[in-house]
Amino acid sequence: METLLIALLSGIGFLAAYHTYGRWLGSKIFKLSADAVCPSERLEDGVDYVPTSKSVVFGHHFTSIAGTGPIVGPAIAIMWGWVPALLWVVFGSIFIGAVHDFGALVVSLRNNGQTVGDIAGRLLNKRVRLLFLFTLFMALTVVLAIFGLVIAAVFKQYPAAIFPCVIQIPIALVIGILLHRKGVGLLVPSLLALVVMYLTVIFGDSGFLADFNATLAAWPIWIWVGVLLGYSYVASVLPVWTLLQPRDFINSLQLISALALIVFGLFAAAVMGYTPDGGTEQSLKFVAPAFQMHPEGAPMIFPFLFITIACGACSGFHCLVSSGTSSKQLKSEPDARFVGYGSMLTEGFLATLVILACGAGLGLGLMKDGVLLTGEAAWSAQYTSWSAAGSLGMKVGAFVQGSANFLQALGLPAAVAVALMGVLVASFAGTTLDTACRLQRYVVQELAATLGGKLGEKKASPAVPFALLQNKHGATVFAVVIATVMAAIPQGGAEWSLANAGKGGLTLWPLFGATNQLLAGLSFLVITFYLWRRGRAIWFLAIPMVFMLIMPMWAMLHQLFVSPGWLKAGQINYLLGGIGLATIALEIWMIVEALKIFPKAKGVLEEGAGEQLPEGKPAEA
Repeated sequence: METLLIALLSGIGFLAAYHTYGRWLGSKIFKLSADAVCPSERLEDGVDYVPTSKSVVFGHHFTSIAGTGPIVGPAIAIMWGWVPALLWVVFGSIFIGAVHDFGALVVSLRNNGQTVGDIAGRLLNKRVRLLFLFTLFMALTVVLAIFGLVIAAVFKQYPAAIFPCVIQIPIALVIGILLHRKGVGLLVPSLLALVVMYLTVIFGDSGFLADFNATLAAWPIWIWVGVLLGYSYVASVLPVWTLLQPRDFINSLQLISALALIVFGLFAAAVMGYTPDGGTEQSLKFVAPAFQMHPEGAPMIFPFLFITIACGACSGFHCLVSSGTSSKQLKSEPDARFVGYGSMLTEGFLATLVILACGAGLGLGLMKDGVLLTGEAAWSAQYTSWSAAGSLGMKVGAFVQGSANFLQALGLPAAVAVALMGVLVASFAGTTLDTACRLQRYVVQELAATLGGKLGEKKASPAVPFALLQNKHGATVFAVVIATVMAAIPQGGAEWSLANAGKGGLTLWPLFGATNQLLAGLSFLVITFYLWRRGRAIWFLAIPMVFMLIMPMWAMLHQLFVSPGWLKAGQINYLLGGIGLATIALEIWMIVEALKIFPKAKGVLEEGAGEQLPEGKPAEA
């Protein structure tokens, strides 16, 4: 009953936080107004700026920020114990992650839907803007290069997930066209699409569907990466209403229904127990340790717990979704609390269920080399060491098997339960991939305008390359080509061949955890300056901001000079060490710039803010 109680208390806590702390932030701090005209209406273009209902934007925002992050992070961090992982997820989501996402969304709404990197140029200075944009570009390049590999790996591990994910695309296109041109509501067609997806899961092991899944699962990695990056190009240049919104709404319904199934299954397993095929009845209890400060081969819990669990507690990538796509679609400022704060709390609840699935559900039954393992034996087999449990297959497998056990407690067949969870993981990864491509397009366009001069401005005549990169197709092609080149590079000095292609993103992946969390700290810096210039309270941002600046720097320094020691004498990794050192220098530079401006910025609006302070103070540069 302990696991069921944790799930219920966590859910209640997230709901209470939304209606108390979230409401206070929206009304008293950010002062959301239903009378404000949002960028989606003021700058409506039918492509990126499209006024949209909050439920649809929630679907896009939530599925984009979730990805595989709230699954793979908690699935490995639980090795330090389920208690520290759970505490960071619950309290991190409420007081850090949700505040970060909500704040980035509001600041972007008040700045024509621009990214936090672009906004930093006005709130701080132009140097910070350029530094921030380069940081965003590097982080998104790694995401694009790696997520094609992630999806391909999930498909190979769970072939039954392929057709349900593929069929989403034409269904979403049809729904988008009907919604936009015929005025058809989104809910009913999306529910029908969800039923079709589930039917393809149920019957996915027979006939045509089984052959289709098996054929595509046999594709080599490089083909999958190429196809997925090509798809992300198409998806990111299409108007948001054609594919992004309907597909993400379908995925959000899928996730909510999957979460409900997991919770009901958890309840059934906790109350009635569960008997795996060929085994004896098992009671639901934690088989993972409550605390384990030194797992075999693991780095120290501080600061790496806060780098390992990003999505699900706090993630810098979220500020890109908040300020890149979601802020261009919201049609009412008060909707920002539901989308920004509410989505992060929902993701926190997902991460909570992942901890329960890996820490307790796994103990209900795990088939290993033809032998059924239960209890602590099942846990030990999945988590033999940090390096073994850290592989993508093991992390995803722990969640899929643990949550599938919950679903089987409801009477679902094992194959269907596993396939449903596989579809969940693959669908999330897919939405993150094409959203990241659209975000990278914005960043490339902003960088091109900064370096070459903005098209249409007086005295601005950018050179041809910069002009091309300000075009949505030119910027997106550039983003996809750079990601493709990175993915094509053989990992770890292996020879150039098709067999080794597609895995190049793994080369820079060790940098992503610290860089991603650094991005959250820098985003907090921008939000803090936004409020500081308006004379509003910032105390609730100060501690999260400092925390999210210190932890990633600590982790990066450890990686550089301790373990794995990219800059240790005799084993220098010039690529990772150089980028890691540059990242730290970038962080220090931006903090110094901020400290210089901070004392002079209170109550002084940035240039072009378009707002008036209550005291009537003039805006200054």
